[in-house]
Amino acid sequence: MTRTAVVICPGRGTYNKPELGYLHLHHAERLPMFQKFDAIRAEAGQEVVTALDGAKRFMVGKYSRGDVASPLIYAASLADAQSLAGDIEVVAVTGNSMGWYIALAAAGALSDENGFRVVNTMGTLMQEHLIGGQLVYPFTDDSWTNDPDRKTALVEDVARIDALDHHDLALSIDLGGMLVLAGNEAGLAAFEASQPSVQERFPMRLPNHAAFHTRLQAPVAAEGRARLGADLFEQPKHPLIDGRGKIWWPGASDTAALWDYTLGHQVTEAYDFTRAVQTAAREFAPDLFIVTGPGATLSGAVAQSLVQAEWRGMANKSAFLAEQEGSPVVIAMGRDDQRSLATG
Repeated sequence: MTRTAVVICPGRGTYNKPELGYLHLHHAERLPMFQKFDAIRAEAGQEVVTALDGAKRFMVGKYSRGDVASPLIYAASLADAQSLAGDIEVVAVTGNSMGWYIALAAAGALSDENGFRVVNTMGTLMQEHLIGGQLVYPFTDDSWTNDPDRKTALVEDVARIDALDHHDLALSIDLGGMLVLAGNEAGLAAFEASQPSVQERFPMRLPNHAAFHTRLQAPVAAEGRARLGADLFEQPKHPLIDGRGKIWWPGASDTAALWDYTLGHQVTEAYDFTRAVQTAAREFAPDLFIVTGPGATLSGAVAQSLVQAEWRGMANKSAFLAEQEGSPVVIAMGRDDQRSLATG
């Protein structure tokens, strides 16, 4: 029996020490594809992907860099998306932040190699410029119960700080029960000073992350557009859901507009991952949400997004976990205990 699935591709911060060797462990048969990616890196004078993945030691300072993390995550995630079991029908594809670039390739709007060129170029530009930073802060408690008033208060505090002289702060990603905020040092520090520490780790700074999805990235967007032409983009083979919740349909997408969004709005405006997931649920009603690797942290944000929409009657964490126990709705390919549910 066919299982329908929305494929969700992760962004930065998902290739960590436990993921070292992911390509070699799970995708040795895809070495020819990885070698094509290696050739693109070598031509740019960069360390190749297979060597990075095959290293003996993981160094946070190195592997958290945009020009290292981005190509590794792309290769792992795309290979996972291409490894789904034969009974799975992909009805739509989306991604979180950098995962949008991977989603473009997984959906066929970019070839494997052109998708790699986009990811590698943008990851390198982000690292070279490294404008601003990011932090994460939750607006729900441990039960994941939606708290729109708390969210509104936090967004208002962000606007207050952003209005101060020499302070830049904005919503970067709406991520399930979390807000990812981005800005300059003054803006980030002001938010940290104005909000209480919660769950013993928030607000949490993200190392080697620039102020993604804010106006501060305008120079990166402009350089990306200069280096990456609209001719790289094709009609998607699967429906694509972007960071606004807009659906790009196969055979009916303006590829120039898709290029413009990818290297324009997507870089400089807030990314609403929550809305993307909820659009996927409401418009495609899949049997499964499959989060490709590496890592598995994004599955929590997917679950929180579904809970906020009260999808299938789930209104909190315990209701979601009860649903998962019977027949998992959200499958993280980066988890050893769930991977086989997607790959067969």
